[in-house]
Amino acid sequence: MSHFIFVTGGVMSSLGKGIAASCIGALLQLRGYSVKMKKLDPYINVDPGTMSPYKHGEVFVMDDGCEADLDFGHYERFTGITCSGADSLTTGRIYEQVLAKERRGDYLGSDIQVIPHITTEIKAFILRNTDGVDFTICEIGGTVGDIEGLPYIETLRQLSIEMGKQRTMRIHLTFLPYIKVAEELKTKPTQHSVRQLQSMGVQPDILLCRSECSLPEDVKSKLSMFCNVEKSNVIAALDADNIHLIPTQYHAEGLDRQICRHFGINTNASDEKIEFAMNERWGTLRRAILHPHKITKIAVIGKYTKLKDAYISLTQALSHAGFENDAKIEITWINAEDDPDDMERALSQVAGILVPGGFSSRGTEGKIFAIKYARENRVPFLGICLGLQLAVIEGCRNVAGLTDATSREFLEDGETGSCVIDLMKSWTGADKVEHRDEHSDKGGTMRLGSYPCKIALGTLAFDVYKREEIAERHRHRYEVNVEEYADAIERAGIFISGTSLDGKLPEIIERKGHPFFIATQPHPEFKSRPFSPHPLFCRFIRAALVASKQGW
Repeated sequence: MSHFIFVTGGVMSSLGKGIAASCIGALLQLRGYSVKMKKLDPYINVDPGTMSPYKHGEVFVMDDGCEADLDFGHYERFTGITCSGADSLTTGRIYEQVLAKERRGDYLGSDIQVIPHITTEIKAFILRNTDGVDFTICEIGGTVGDIEGLPYIETLRQLSIEMGKQRTMRIHLTFLPYIKVAEELKTKPTQHSVRQLQSMGVQPDILLCRSECSLPEDVKSKLSMFCNVEKSNVIAALDADNIHLIPTQYHAEGLDRQICRHFGINTNASDEKIEFAMNERWGTLRRAILHPHKITKIAVIGKYTKLKDAYISLTQALSHAGFENDAKIEITWINAEDDPDDMERALSQVAGILVPGGFSSRGTEGKIFAIKYARENRVPFLGICLGLQLAVIEGCRNVAGLTDATSREFLEDGETGSCVIDLMKSWTGADKVEHRDEHSDKGGTMRLGSYPCKIALGTLAFDVYKREEIAERHRHRYEVNVEEYADAIERAGIFISGTSLDGKLPEIIERKGHPFFIATQPHPEFKSRPFSPHPLFCRFIRAALVASKQGW
């Protein structure tokens, strides 16, 4: 029978509820418990797939093809579990389900209301597939007080009554601003946030207090008194330079101990074993973060560089590869729309160039410029998704002489060109043949989720993966057009080292004779973990470290 931990956020957004929930899961795992992670997002979109990265950050893709909130990346990376679409819920999806039932007549003519119909649907989602799991950790998105979040808080209230304190816990992540002039941490915003929760019938059991400095005892006492929370359950959540340092901070503050105390359960391991496990796992990682012996600079060329959350899985994968190579990774963010001369100056200062995924034509010429620079100057290069497509375009234009090489995605109405990258008209999905055209919906119509890839022997890709068949997660609509342009791609010096199992869709390309030039159609960053770094990123960083020694 699962215990349920609900994580809410107050005062303001972007406090790190997803990281907090992930750390809680990781700490409970170290105590010998199994965990399941769920996210309830109040926005009315069906999923974040069509939302701008500037609005929502990265769209994380799971094995089953679900496009989900970026917090699922934190869940998977911190706990090592694989989440699915069944763990992600949005208000849009709830209303879709409820209205479909209403159309079928499932409600027998009743008028449809938030209570009980919407809350019942949320409740069913929370409880679904939790048998056999020790802890189900549910993060409720948004900030307490948002009108969109009210049905979720009401559902939390109902479940707390129905299941009781023995099976439910409410953790509220809040913010304590530090006023430098007064040299004082202010508790009033937290008090107001908790009061809002209480007014909706929910009393937090633990306060996670995000702050830039430690919490004095008098501050903890004040929060305990005015928020109706035991003082031992007022936990400091201090700012950290690296998110991988947070689990050890939470453990030192006693968060996992207080969770076990709340549920009246004993840990499956002694205190000595827990401390040993913490040191072996997160302590080792902490030492790798704080005391690397090497350093290298990597350029990431994108168009969402003002919001780093747009590339969070990418930056995490680079960090993981740094841990594996005993190196600190310094990322140089280059806007793909910058002046070419400025880009060239920046590129001359790095040891590796990475072109990530993206959509539309904006910034593509700058990315192509960076790929050409990497090819001509023999700088280690890694392309992902759009990065692969642009590497094909760059080679066809500048090596094969196909000067009008382009992607169907970039052409406006009436424009023509040699579409070496083109729309998939049809392809085999998980259980059926899918069909697409220029007029198909944008949301949920891409090649999404995990697909197998066959790797050619004797290639860089095989040397990286050490296997002839792999599976990576995809999120794209366009493919390399080998049916019409195989000769031009070959003349461009591009070797296709990985394909779909039927051989029709290129998955990995590389250049022979280059120190390290490889690009992949899927997104390997989605499967990188701090304790299991992705091999492609590890080899990229290793190549960059070699280039650094050679003076790149």
